[in-house]
Amino acid sequence: MLNYLTTASRLFLRNTVPISTRGNYNIICRFYRRMDRAVVRCVPWESKLTISFVLDGSNKHMLRDQTEELGKALSRIANSIIKGQGKAKKYKKNKGAPTDAQEPAAAVRLYYNGDFVAEDAINSDAWQDGAVLHVGDSKYTVERNPPTFTTAELPASLLAGFPVCPKLKVEFGDLKDCRFKWFKESKSGAGDEERRGENGWTEAGSERVFIPTNMDIGSKLKLTCTPGDGKRCGMDKELVTTGTVEAGPGSCTFDNRHMYTNKVTDDMTIRVVSYNILADVYAQTDLSKTVLYPYCTPYALELDYRQSLIKKELSGYNADVICLQEVDKNVFSDSLSPALDAFGFDGVFRIKEKQHEGLSTYYRRSKFKLLSQHDIMLSEALTSDPIHEELLDRVNSNPALKEKVMQRSTTLQVSVLHYLNDTSKKICVANTHLYWHPKGGNVRLVQMSVALKQLQQVITQSYPDASLLFCGDFNSTPSSGVFQLVSQGVLHSTHPDWSSNGPDELCPMEVSNPFQLSSACGEPAYTNYVGGFHGCLDYIFMDPRVLHVDQMIPLPSHQEITTCQALPSVSHPSDHIALVCDLRWN
Repeated sequence: MLNYLTTASRLFLRNTVPISTRGNYNIICRFYRRMDRAVVRCVPWESKLTISFVLDGSNKHMLRDQTEELGKALSRIANSIIKGQGKAKKYKKNKGAPTDAQEPAAAVRLYYNGDFVAEDAINSDAWQDGAVLHVGDSKYTVERNPPTFTTAELPASLLAGFPVCPKLKVEFGDLKDCRFKWFKESKSGAGDEERRGENGWTEAGSERVFIPTNMDIGSKLKLTCTPGDGKRCGMDKELVTTGTVEAGPGSCTFDNRHMYTNKVTDDMTIRVVSYNILADVYAQTDLSKTVLYPYCTPYALELDYRQSLIKKELSGYNADVICLQEVDKNVFSDSLSPALDAFGFDGVFRIKEKQHEGLSTYYRRSKFKLLSQHDIMLSEALTSDPIHEELLDRVNSNPALKEKVMQRSTTLQVSVLHYLNDTSKKICVANTHLYWHPKGGNVRLVQMSVALKQLQQVITQSYPDASLLFCGDFNSTPSSGVFQLVSQGVLHSTHPDWSSNGPDELCPMEVSNPFQLSSACGEPAYTNYVGGFHGCLDYIFMDPRVLHVDQMIPLPSHQEITTCQALPSVSHPSDHIALVCDLRWN
């Protein structure tokens, strides 16, 4: 019935019918996909507008000044059609085909509510939503600023059993109002004719994320996505994968862990993940391939492969807060954020100065809202913030140590969150990755002292009712000065870490921790396992006066970790292991 609606009926549906149910919205979207439309993008902060439509199978895309008179824009459309006809005739003549006689120029007019729009009207006023563009015998309903995908991409790596998450950005709409249809390539064979869809594609899903099965191995995938804003929809975007679905690695180190996290937590619980995901900028070096991880098969170090594993691992934890270290800048924007957005997370990123990787913190948007960010580079804060004056004086007394500290781009990412259904509950989430060198214990002690002082300032000055949650790769074992400082509250000048790099950098001092913190996941035997080293380097520190551990998700077994000798491997994407725990309000 909708195919036979008049233009007036279409405008009535478009502008006056309330979309009260999802079913009606789907009907309207299916209806508009069949209509001829002229899409006009016109925003006040730009000087130009664009007019796009399809004529005789050819895409017309015009860029015009918003202040230009309508008549000039319509003349430009008519002239472009004449030029197109001229090129077609020239092509026929060169091919020896007969050409038609000169065709009259197509009449180009714009109407609104059945009335002719004056040609001296400026473009920004003339091209109204619901107007009708006449180009000869063709008619186009004008859609001004309809929902439109500005980015729509599918990942290159497709593994059976692993989520395929498209990268999508929509203008004038919202991803939650978009519609999705997944198709898989139909395989020909005996008895398959009834299952094969149109043009060899079989519909396979209607969610934003699609998980292919072993039956899809060797097949390409196609996604048709329709942008929407809850009331209207834009033009479909069709995406086809460049490659085919490949077999997954089988059992992964995180599969058994997911049995403990298969449900989202309740309102009184916070599931926290801290994970160094191994930056691609480090994984692809010759040192990594030949010295650090020679046991890892080369394809398992490739970014696309590891990202498939990471996205499945993180989505399966159903976390509320995720703190990641060694996040490549492009991985954050092109891979992790599109995937985690589809699973209900918002995220923030802080890159290290003069580096290609940094820190990211994600939080479940249905539970938390981001109040503020207070990110700093630790070496810069040490020299610029007066609260570190005493510490800076001591560091200045040893030029060798100061130089080592100032060379580091180590960053502290600080995000203050509050509960959506209880705004009195606030969490200051800190995320960091301290200096890595085995003999850099003294540098890490200075870095941690700066971080703790900085966090104290944020909380006491701005959020005195917030509880601290401090996550990261601290590159410090339980016997280290950093761990003792955080967990015991004070570190004396006699601790051996002050002389960790020899007498030239010796700068003993007593430092203290203004917070009461404990390790939510205890002291595992290791959170980092490579060929030449294994040990506990990662922690989730919390305030036991405010939160208590409801559940610590068991780490993979030693057998799982060493099946391929060490990490990373075909079944584990990083050289670190994610820490996961459920914290409950006291």
